[in-house]
Amino acid sequence: MRKIAAIRILVVDDHYVVRFGLSGSINAEPDMNVVAEASTGEQALVVYREQKPDVVLLDLRLPGLSGLNTARALLAEFADAKIIMLSTYDGDEDIYRAFQSGVKSYLLKTAQREELLEAIRAVHAGQRFVTPAVALRLAERAPCPDLSDREMQVLGAIAKGKSNKEIGAALNIAEITVKLHASSIFSKLGVNDRTQAVTTALQRGILHLDDPL
Repeated sequence: MRKIAAIRILVVDDHYVVRFGLSGSINAEPDMNVVAEASTGEQALVVYREQKPDVVLLDLRLPGLSGLNTARALLAEFADAKIIMLSTYDGDEDIYRAFQSGVKSYLLKTAQREELLEAIRAVHAGQRFVTPAVALRLAERAPCPDLSDREMQVLGAIAKGKSNKEIGAALNIAEITVKLHASSIFSKLGVNDRTQAVTTALQRGILHLDDPL
C-alpha cells in the first residue's frame, strides 16, 4: 500500500515552551511532522522559503514583524501558503483582520488538542476551519469605520493615560488636532469619552495594552 506523505508543518511562536508543546503534540500524530520552527516573523519568512511547509502555525503577537504582517508577507510571496493563526486574543477585530489577511483558520491557544489537529488536516486539505466560537465573534462584529494610522496612534496614547498635550508633543501635532482625532475616534467607535473608547477598543481587539505608541 502506498504510504501517504505526512503533513509538513512550520511552527512560529516567540515562546520556546509554546513551540515545544505544539511540536510534541503534532509529532505524535503519524500523518504530521513539524519540519521547522521560528521565533520571529522575519525568521519565519526565511524558513518558509527553505522548507516550503504544507501548513504554518503562526502566532498573532510576535516581536518585530507581527503575525498579521508575517501572514500578509507570506501570502504576497506564496499565494498558496496555508496559515493557521494562533492567539490568546478573541477580539472580533483581531479575528476579522486575520481572515482578511488570508489565513485559513484562527485558533485560540486554549483550543483542545483535537481541535488543533482537525484544523491542521482541514487547512491542509484546502478548507477553511472556523470554530463555532470564532464564527460567533465574527457574526457579532459591529460595523465600524477603520481608524486611520494617526487615530490608532492617538488611541494608543490615550490608553496609556497620556493627556492631549502630551500626545500632541509625542506626535508633533497641535493639541487641537489631537482633540479632533479623539472626537473622530469616539464617533467611529460609538462611544462618548476616552474611557469608553479604550474599553471598547481593548474588548474588540482593535488595541492591545502592549501595543507601542
